Amino acid sequence: MHIRRLTPIDASIYQALRLAALKELPTAYGSSYDEEKDAPMTVVEGILAHRPDRGTFGAFRASQLVGLVSVAREAQHNTAHKGLVWGMYVRPDQRGQGLGRELLLKAIAHARSMPGLLQVNLAVGATNLPALRLYESVGFRAFGVEAGAMLVQGETVDEILMQLRLVAPESAHS
Repeated sequence: MHIRRLTPIDASIYQALRLAALKELPTAYGSSYDEEKDAPMTVVEGILAHRPDRGTFGAFRASQLVGLVSVAREAQHNTAHKGLVWGMYVRPDQRGQGLGRELLLKAIAHARSMPGLLQVNLAVGATNLPALRLYESVGFRAFGVEAGAMLVQGETVDEILMQLRLVAPESAHS
C-alpha cells in the first residue's frame, strides 16, 4: 500500500472513486452522486490543486486508487484555527486492513503542518460504528450530535460531531 497526496493529474481516478463512495454510502456524505456525477473535470482538478491549507490523500494498492480522505482549514478569519476532515472512503474489498487509519493519520499530519491550526473536526453518521471506532482510535472525541443533519431518500440521518485537538487549549494562548 502507498499513500500520497493527490494532484490534478489524479482527477479522473479520484472522481471515479468519489462517485463509487457516493453511490455505495449515500447517507455518509453531504453531497450526492447526482450532484457530482456530471462535474466537469476542471472542477475536480481544482479540488485537487495544491494549496498549503488543504489536501486530498489517496491510498493505492499497486497502481489502483482504493481509498480517499480530505482535510482543509476553514476559510473564515475567526474559524481559521479549525480544520475539517471529509470525504473519507475505502473500497469495500480493501476494508479491515488499516488503510482508513493510515489515510486518516496522513490527513492529520497534514493538518499539523498548517501554521495556527489548533483542531480538526469531522461529522460521522451516528450508526457508522466502524468509522466512529476508527476516529476515536486516533484521538477524535465526540462533542455533540446533530439530529437530522441530513435528509437522504426521505430519511433523516443523525451525525456525531467529533474533534481532535492538535494543540492543548492552554498552549493555544501562549
